[in-house]
Amino acid sequence: MSRICIMGGTFDPIHYGHLVVAEEVRHQFGLEKVIFIPAARPPHKTAKEISKPHHRVNMARMATATNKYFEVSTIELEREGPSYTIDTVVAIQEIYDVDKVYFITGADAVLEILTWKEAERLLSICNFVAATRPGYDLNKLAENLKPLPKDVFKNIIPLEVPALSISSTDIRNRVREGRSIKYLLPEPVEEYIRNNNIYQGF
Repeated sequence: MSRICIMGGTFDPIHYGHLVVAEEVRHQFGLEKVIFIPAARPPHKTAKEISKPHHRVNMARMATATNKYFEVSTIELEREGPSYTIDTVVAIQEIYDVDKVYFITGADAVLEILTWKEAERLLSICNFVAATRPGYDLNKLAENLKPLPKDVFKNIIPLEVPALSISSTDIRNRVREGRSIKYLLPEPVEEYIRNNNIYQGF
């Protein structure tokens, strides 16, 4: 059976933190493929300005091009309305004919998982990898998720990743302020941002 992993997000822009997490999860769990899925309109970011989808997809493709285990899917961009994780996971299950997929997200996002659409169903068909920064208080994670049934809670796997100190927000701010973003993301992505004047008007 295929072992597939989803990494969702706005990827605005994609950076080395995303790539390091994806490769670490792929290696640690023996996964055959990590699918990066840029969100069209994440329900939790409707009030924020997001770069145009084709820019985010182009940057994701550039960043993942050299890893044969990585691919980029536009499945959420092709679907109308907000991007709900449960809809994406079910679609990926059908496309790749798998019963359960791995899903990479940040520990902070997992803390809010009970507010997600069909949260318990989602946790029953996904192994959630909660990527954390070194020193993150995992007791906080356990405490917040106490309401979940034990058989669902076991599907949440914390994973410490040093590169998570890099953030897309910081990169956008640096671009606006004219500061360097070198070594925070792949060079082709850095060049793409510069050539297309992305984030200058945010």
